[in-house]
Amino acid sequence: MPKITKTALAELVPNPDRETYLWDSSLIGFGVRMLPSGKASYIVKYRTLVGQSRKMSLGRVGTLTPDEARKLAVAALGEVAKGGDPSDDRQSKRGAMTVRELADSYIAEGKRNWKLNTYLSNESQIRVHILPLIGDRKVESLRHLDVTKMQADITNGKTAKKREGRSGATTGGKGVATRAVVVLGAMLNHAVNLDVVERNVAAKVKKAAIGKRKRDLSFEELRILGTALDDSPEECEVGIAAIRFLLLTGMRRNEALTMQPGFCIPSRGTINLPETKTGAQTRAIGKAAFEALPRGNNRWNFPALRGDGHFVGLPRTLKRVCAKAGIEGVTPHTLRHTFASVAATMGFRELTIGGLLGHGNHTVTSRYARVADRSLVMAANLVSQTISRALAGEMIEDELYEVEEE
Repeated sequence: MPKITKTALAELVPNPDRETYLWDSSLIGFGVRMLPSGKASYIVKYRTLVGQSRKMSLGRVGTLTPDEARKLAVAALGEVAKGGDPSDDRQSKRGAMTVRELADSYIAEGKRNWKLNTYLSNESQIRVHILPLIGDRKVESLRHLDVTKMQADITNGKTAKKREGRSGATTGGKGVATRAVVVLGAMLNHAVNLDVVERNVAAKVKKAAIGKRKRDLSFEELRILGTALDDSPEECEVGIAAIRFLLLTGMRRNEALTMQPGFCIPSRGTINLPETKTGAQTRAIGKAAFEALPRGNNRWNFPALRGDGHFVGLPRTLKRVCAKAGIEGVTPHTLRHTFASVAATMGFRELTIGGLLGHGNHTVTSRYARVADRSLVMAANLVSQTISRALAGEMIEDELYEVEEE
């Protein structure tokens, strides 16, 4: 029976038929339990004063080091020596855990591992929609119907409200409700890992069908929008430039707004993005898009109007410009979809369009997204040039675009 060390843990092999145990030679009762799946946890085994046998999990292998787990085991065995039952105490505390307390634990862990945008999105969903509805409920008492009701309440706007400052209004709707259920499900998975509950009651909740966002701008709408962009002196230059840039590149909103001057390589027709939805990418960008980039500052291509951050007012700027142009149903995603639709109209194939947009769900597309080859740079130039011409008021619908891809 060896001492539990990193070396000993590395040599521990799962048994596909049963749990495997490794007991420590220097501390009686301290051990590691490995499941057939290969997941392993530190445990402490003891008997209470009335002779009941207990096994209490101390934490996952990989999350705790052997020395950290051993200290927890010593503390637990010390409580036993004084007549206590640490496992029973823990269960009592966990049974009393509220959704609000679980959220604090979940966010604290996520803050160490999530990307910034993921953290901000999850924290906002929890604070604005989940906690006002079920924050004071005991986690252990939650049922499938509670999650379904929460989804319905958010869909119907029960958590919608006007907020002060730059953050604008909080809305409800199917999309927001679906996202809230996903976040709550992740929280409850965290609760399962903490042994607070045995199952995730949100896992099988039927999420509201929100449909695919298929809206794109026609060439006529692009001409109208181009006129509105040119004739909106009341709007900030950064916001107008951001709208143009998204149309000319098909980039996701945050990919563009968080760009830094050092990312851009105009001579190669590329932008290096260290962080995207599908990982670091080199994206092909057309000449017309590079020409539309604002000068920015030393840190951001699209700097904030106040403070040191990047520009965040795009949705409101876009809404005002589109209202002026009389165009309805336009979101930042519409600009991305418009780029893809124009590329398709020009005859580019799906894989090429995926490469231009930075999709990462196909082997060939993923290769394209990491290394912008000549065909992608050519395609980016042609698509951005066509959209730029439409924004400038040119009539181009009757032109025939037959692009031979290399």
